[in-house]
Amino acid sequence: MRHTSTALYTDHYELTMVSAALRDGTADRHCVFEVFARRLPAGRRYGVVAGTGRLLEQLSDYRFGDEEIAFLREAEVVDSDTAAWLSQYRFAGDIDGYAEGELFFPGSPILTVSGTFVECVVLETLVLSVLNHDSAIAAAAARMVTAARSRPLIEMGARRSQEEAAVAAARAAYLAGFAFTSNLEAGRRYGIPTAGTAAHAFTLVHDDESTAFAAQVAALGKNTTLLVDTYDISQGIRNAIAVAGPDLRSIRIDSGDLSVLAAQSRELLDSLGAVDTKIVVSGDLDEYAIAALAAEPVDIYGAGTAVVTGSGAPTAGLIYKLVEVDGRPVVKRSEHKATLGGRKTAVRRHKPTGTATEEIVVSQAEPERMPNDRLLQVRYLRGGVPVPDLPSLADSREHLRHNLISIPWEGLKLSAGDPAIPVTMIGG
Repeated sequence: MRHTSTALYTDHYELTMVSAALRDGTADRHCVFEVFARRLPAGRRYGVVAGTGRLLEQLSDYRFGDEEIAFLREAEVVDSDTAAWLSQYRFAGDIDGYAEGELFFPGSPILTVSGTFVECVVLETLVLSVLNHDSAIAAAAARMVTAARSRPLIEMGARRSQEEAAVAAARAAYLAGFAFTSNLEAGRRYGIPTAGTAAHAFTLVHDDESTAFAAQVAALGKNTTLLVDTYDISQGIRNAIAVAGPDLRSIRIDSGDLSVLAAQSRELLDSLGAVDTKIVVSGDLDEYAIAALAAEPVDIYGAGTAVVTGSGAPTAGLIYKLVEVDGRPVVKRSEHKATLGGRKTAVRRHKPTGTATEEIVVSQAEPERMPNDRLLQVRYLRGGVPVPDLPSLADSREHLRHNLISIPWEGLKLSAGDPAIPVTMIGG
């Protein structure tokens, strides 16, 4: 049986810091940690906050039970006093942050964790593991959704990822606007619509393509998708319509020059009377390949590897930094890694039309509010307890859709460039 504790989803040094802090008296200092990115991945103009809902689930299971304590003691990671403290660990602090589906930019304080030093520092690895992965997937997926121009996308990357990461990726892609996932566990766990029919193996196991198509239609009906590129695509389309009739729901093409093949396939389908049969394309699609197909008669895209790998940016580059101790701002002054100390508050400034123009981040003070400003942080936990009525995945999905509409159109370009809106940092 899979153990549910998430306490060891962490790095060794988190617990050695706890041990040292318990010994020297700094353990109970009130601290504020913030999660932010110093820069966006190369070529990106915005980031997408994703994974916060998953993080809250993981925190509810962040408990050091007998098995975890036994391992830590046997491996000599912690001493007996630290083991005793860990056995009673429950995060009792506060967490605030940007809503899931919010856009972020360099310096955006997307998560704020406050409490005692030891109860906050021990969460660093888990927080970054979840948010870096999910935010990277969501940002890549959002770019694909923009490139698809309102055409549906299916996430199908489970076979190119680790099993639990695949479920998280499906969730992040759905948040970003994908319509379906092929991953059944993601469907069960998060209520994401699932889709899928057959692979090339199903065609190859039959004596010929028409027999395979007939078997699939017999089992699933005409409201299915027939994969037509196992042998010859043109003949595959003819076989598909001959078997299923002109009211076949869709065909799928998974290889070749998709731009040329989509146009040829549409022409052939129409000539066979299958004017309503949709064309699904897949095969190593990323946002650039999807954008290149914008003028072609493609109805649905299937994307896998590029989704689960963040389309070349598999991490969002987020960091977790201590910014305040007992109400006093603290800063790291290393060359090229300087930070602004103190707890931050952020607003996004908009034109009366709703277009975002700037993000204002203020340290140790409330930002001066202007008309059409929107506060970005929301409450997640108070005293370790989730606040009531947290947004659902559907809410977060809609929030991101609205945010993508609000940024200047230049910010949606796939080409490299400056962040979609500037961030102004103001010290308190």
